[in-house]
Formats: sequence, structure tokens, C-alpha cells
Amino acid sequence: MASGQQQHPLYGRDRPVVDRLLQVRSPRDQDLVETARLLQRYRNFPGAEDVKNDLKTAIKTWGLSQESLYQRTRAVWANGFRPDMAADDGLVGSGFDSTSENPAPP
Repeated sequence: MASGQQQHPLYGRDRPVVDRLLQVRSPRDQDLVETARLLQRYRNFPGAEDVKNDLKTAIKTWGLSQESLYQRTRAVWANGFRPDMAADDGLVGSGFDSTSENPAPP
């Protein structure tokens, strides 16, 4: 690992997802959302260059730019996409519901 580079704490969980995305030829909504999520996670991270480069490769394979990927994922979410809560896919950061009128006590 190069000087100043770090190991991301979720690298071990994310690497298999990236490997799967590299095999996708026609992305589903879930694939687009996962790619955008991972791009954001690693965007300013000082390391994991392999993940960053492989995500760019996947996007290019799909004939998309990063901006067009983000446009498509915004449309996916606007059309009611919700991650499969039963799957441990990492799409949701926490169980916190900011719309709850009765928040749980600290």
C-alpha cells in the first residue's frame, strides 16, 4: 500500500460487490444504486484505488458517465425504489427514521 493510503473499513464487504458489478452487462436498478453508493463511499477516501478504478470500468462498460449514472439513480429513487430490507446489502446506513414522530429515547 502506497504511503498515505488507507484500508477502508468496509473494503472486505465492498470488494465482492464491485467484482459482481464488473460482470454485469445490462445493469438493473439495484446495480446502478449500488454503484452510485460505492462511488460516494470511496470518493474522497485516500486508498482503495482498485475499487475506484473498477467502479469507473463498470460504468464505462454500461455506456454511462458518472453524471449519467447519478441522473439515472436519482430517477430510480424518485420512482419509488426501496432496497430489499431483508437482504444485508449495505444500501441503508442505519435504521434511523428521521420522519418518526416518536423517536426512541437515547
